[in-house]
Amino acid sequence: MAESNAILSTEQPTLASLLKSIESLEAIVQGWDESHRLTVEALRQAVDDLHKEAFARVIRGIKAEPAALEALKQVASDEVVYAVLRYLELVKPSLHERIEQALGSVRPLLQGHGGNVELVSVAPPDTVEIQLVGACDGCPSSGLTLTEGIEKAIREHCPEILTIKKVKGSLPASNGHGAAVSFISPFALRSDTGWHAAVTLEEIPDAGIKVLELNGQSLLFSRQDHRVTCFENACAHMGMPLDMGEVEQGVITCPYHGFRYDLSSGECLTAPEVQLVPRAVRVVGSTVEVKLKG
Repeated sequence: MAESNAILSTEQPTLASLLKSIESLEAIVQGWDESHRLTVEALRQAVDDLHKEAFARVIRGIKAEPAALEALKQVASDEVVYAVLRYLELVKPSLHERIEQALGSVRPLLQGHGGNVELVSVAPPDTVEIQLVGACDGCPSSGLTLTEGIEKAIREHCPEILTIKKVKGSLPASNGHGAAVSFISPFALRSDTGWHAAVTLEEIPDAGIKVLELNGQSLLFSRQDHRVTCFENACAHMGMPLDMGEVEQGVITCPYHGFRYDLSSGECLTAPEVQLVPRAVRVVGSTVEVKLKG
């Protein structure tokens, strides 16, 4: 029995179990009146400050001995040690963590529009691969979502990232509630400025296209019932206009070199690695409004 107890006493607690104990105590404190809660918070802050200064001195001392630096790195890789050092802000979050923080900052907005973004891989020092899923995958405004929201967030959190690659997704475009999904980038919708009245809904042939010159920009509108999409009127191959191309079953074919595009998403069916450049579009009453570039 003594041997059994000795074995049990050497078992190391996990980070999860230690955090669970802290959370349980925090839940109790939350039920106290404000003056008692503030006292506990002040006590915890004072203890944290003491621990931070003590750890900082230990780390500085170890760094002064090159032979001990490798041992410090190994110890810091322990999940409990790393969690405490991160909590005390004595180590910076890893590149992977900062990318996840960046994606986490935009996920609520994406999820509100039936989509999401997932981290696929990180290739240090400067490349990351992401995947748009749900309504964001194949959305005609996925380019806007990527550049105006996700790329901006990643570069704010991780300025060393130079290349952001989008991996083609495979999950269905659904918001999980059976409701219609918005095909406008949620980042474009954050502001109510910059919208321009373009055409009426009736002016765009159902299952067809309409090309319009607006503020010097050639735009191609497509409609399937009440769903409208808008793209730059330029083939992704060589930039030739598409308006003379044949439209059949929601697919337009470039009249110059035969590249075929899905008008619901802008995806190129001939060369999947490219797509039409989308413009954010919305229908207000019977008027189709578009956000212009520049």
